[in-house]
Amino acid sequence: MTPEARPLDGIRILDFTRVLAGPLSTALLADLGAEVIKIEPPHGDDYRAIGPMRNGESALFTVMNRNKKSLVLDLKHPDAVQLVRELAERADVVVENFRPGVADRLGIGAEALSRHNPKLVYVSVSGFGQTGPYAHRPAYDIIVQAMSGLMEATGDPEGAPTLVGEAVSDVVAGLFASWATLAALLQTQRTGRGQHVDVAMFDTTLSFLATSMARFLFTGKPARRVGNRHPLSAPFGVYRAKDGHFALAVLNKRLFDALAAAMGMPALAGDARFATDESRSEQEPALRRFIESWAASHEVEEVVARLEQAGVPAAPIWNIAQALASPQAHARELLRAVDDERLPGLQLPTQPVRFNGAAPNRAARAPALGEHTHELLAGLLGCGLDKLAELREAGAFGAPD
Repeated sequence: MTPEARPLDGIRILDFTRVLAGPLSTALLADLGAEVIKIEPPHGDDYRAIGPMRNGESALFTVMNRNKKSLVLDLKHPDAVQLVRELAERADVVVENFRPGVADRLGIGAEALSRHNPKLVYVSVSGFGQTGPYAHRPAYDIIVQAMSGLMEATGDPEGAPTLVGEAVSDVVAGLFASWATLAALLQTQRTGRGQHVDVAMFDTTLSFLATSMARFLFTGKPARRVGNRHPLSAPFGVYRAKDGHFALAVLNKRLFDALAAAMGMPALAGDARFATDESRSEQEPALRRFIESWAASHEVEEVVARLEQAGVPAAPIWNIAQALASPQAHARELLRAVDDERLPGLQLPTQPVRFNGAAPNRAARAPALGEHTHELLAGLLGCGLDKLAELREAGAFGAPD
């Protein structure tokens, strides 16, 4: 690989996904050079109409569909289905997130498309997978958070189960889908055969709950809500200072002794109640009183500085604006400037892994609806102006004007 090349240059993906999990998975691959052709219905991806909006453009659609091309096809029309089959013959990957069975009924399921391209990697992203008693159920992020155990383990112990403040099940499914796509492509390179990859939000969220699952498998006890502290270790959580809150992470006796010294309370290091991680966890309320009585006379900035100087992991609690404006985020180039005349000054996130032997991530705007329809059909399938006009008149791109 030369420094001018990206890891996925030359990979072509047909993307039938909409909303979040599927589009995020293909956006991550597009960042790394894959050509992602987003095939949309005539009314477009639902996310195009979901706010917040700026200059008529959706923030969510713009972020999740960066670096892609848009091709509009009415998949209920036989000519459109035939075009998809021809495009699939020239593709490496198809990603879809229809309800299980819908792609087959449309004639663009894994079996139909792989018949003409045996090396095709076909990725299906759904709420509960292609099999099982819940496969037919629709799933949104909140539904999967509720059913996976994530919501039950989140929040105040005296309060209600709490929704995580991010669409985490959608995001995790998107991450697993991109990972699975690459794993299947690697196997195809070795065997010459493609395969159908089945990604479920429910499955991937359960796998994401790594510590909860490990504890349950060894103890038989589900994770419980513990609020703003670690369920097993202490002091490991969020604590109050004079002007706000800070995060603290003490995972062993060495760090606890350093914390006690930094607070000017060295006797705590020899207190039998706090001798082990397990005993400190049991005595967390008492520890919290000591920590917050000390921190109450110091501002967060001073608390964090003093603990960092002592080698104790601590941090202020930032919002997203503060995190993105931080010197670390700038140094790591987590946002990229993107040219888009519709959205002057646009910046977009990019996949966060750094490759020192590859060209920088691609940084291009999301497409307008159907922006590349003619270009793609002409360039990939050789459709001339007469053929394109015929398809348009027949309704392959939706009802003709």
